[in-house]
Amino acid sequence: MAAETLSVSELNRQARQWLERQFPLCWVSGEISNLVRAASGHVYFSLKDSQAQVRCAMFRSRAQLVPWKLENGQQIEVQALVTLYEARGEFQLNVEAMRRAGVGQLYEQFVRLREKLAAEGLFAAEKKREMPRYPRRVGIVTSPQAAALRDVIAAFARRTPHVELIVYPTLVQGADAPAAIVAALEAAYARNECDLLLVVRGGGSLEDLWAFNDEAVARTLAVSPAPTIAGVGHETDTTIVDYVADRRAATPTAAAELASAGWFAAAGELGELEDALLRAIERQLAQRMQAVDRLALRLIHPAQRIAATRQRLELLTRRLGTALQSRLRLQPRLDQLRYRLSQSMTTRLSRQRDRLARHAGALAALSPHATLERGYSIVRGPDGAIVRDAAKLAPADTLDLQFARGRAGATVDKVDL
Repeated sequence: MAAETLSVSELNRQARQWLERQFPLCWVSGEISNLVRAASGHVYFSLKDSQAQVRCAMFRSRAQLVPWKLENGQQIEVQALVTLYEARGEFQLNVEAMRRAGVGQLYEQFVRLREKLAAEGLFAAEKKREMPRYPRRVGIVTSPQAAALRDVIAAFARRTPHVELIVYPTLVQGADAPAAIVAALEAAYARNECDLLLVVRGGGSLEDLWAFNDEAVARTLAVSPAPTIAGVGHETDTTIVDYVADRRAATPTAAAELASAGWFAAAGELGELEDALLRAIERQLAQRMQAVDRLALRLIHPAQRIAATRQRLELLTRRLGTALQSRLRLQPRLDQLRYRLSQSMTTRLSRQRDRLARHAGALAALSPHATLERGYSIVRGPDGAIVRDAAKLAPADTLDLQFARGRAGATVDKVDL
């Protein structure tokens, strides 16, 4: 059987698929050469070492994430997919990410030191101290030539210009930087003149910030007698001193803002209190003025009060005289009315006595006692009820007889109906 014949395109396709299956994303190190930036934004270059080279392609979406300017001769590490450019049959790497050579080892050192110090408790939350709300003197450990120092000074000048700033100069980059930072910190501790200590530096690569990942720097910062704030790098940068410090700020400016937050808030609160005090004073003045106006309306000159009293006295005198004259004129009429009232009452009482006598006589005539006086009696049967019908009695029944004076008992011999 004849062997299968493949087209070039099919061969390249199968070769690409096999390569991509065999080599997942991996890191490859080398030197940049033959660098080309296409108008599309894609970047093409060769990655080489002393014995070989490989073509690389980094598409625009990935290339724009590289935080530095690519140049020939740079030593880098790329995370790439091993593949084949089918159109030309060229073996190449499709680059997904890039870092400067040695960053991987540095990051591993960073992680190991972070884990070591964390295990010792240098990062423990319970060791973090509260920031002084109103620091009067703030120390700054940084380079005198650094932009970070200018940013911090500008932030304090804008927010709390009265706070005194003391700079403890040091290197912040390079092989000698860790020892210089330790010396600056120890100088600040020895002088012991600050309420708060800031350790700041502007942004940069991992190598640029490496001095702040030094173990000696971390251990020296951990024993600071004053609370500390770390403001190293940009928001996305994290160093060991960020974990050791009592507070971490995203940038040097943010560190200054955090340090001055109490004074800044107090200034705002003071303004609000000042406004409230002014409003209260104005309100009190308005109330007092109204009270004075009301009292002024009630205030009368003594001469006016005497004149008013004299007028009232004269009026009362006239009214009293008029009342006496009226009483004198009415006296005869009153005597006549008194006499007529007495006569009328005498006549009415006489009539009422006669009427009462008539009613008393009528009541006496109708009284049961009067009937008994005429010889009648009241008969009650065995049950105590008054007997009005002989049919209700039977022979041998006992009777109670009530007379005008006294009572008697009787027995029924017979009943006639």
